[in-house]
Amino acid sequence: MTFPEFTSSLDGDVPSPSLTAPLRALWWDAKGQWDLAHEAAATDEDREAAWVHAYLHRKEGDADNARYWYGRARQPVASVPLADEWRTIAARLTEPTR
Repeated sequence: MTFPEFTSSLDGDVPSPSLTAPLRALWWDAKGQWDLAHEAAATDEDREAAWVHAYLHRKEGDADNARYWYGRARQPVASVPLADEWRTIAARLTEPTR
């Protein structure tokens, strides 16, 4: 799925079953469903899911927990606006070469 396809899918009521857990988490987050987003991120243990998990805890305001997950993701602790970080992660996770 491309980034434009992913963002267009936000018009739907449920995420596509073909989405990875990290993308499903970002999808639910974009729909304002933090708990479902967190649940989806927690179902996977790879670095991509850890990055989304970090973003979600940063959004929640839990800086210590976010820092832990950024470390697991091997990503620097983000300081950009949350919307920019969401877009960066989603774009990276939908890159055709990943």
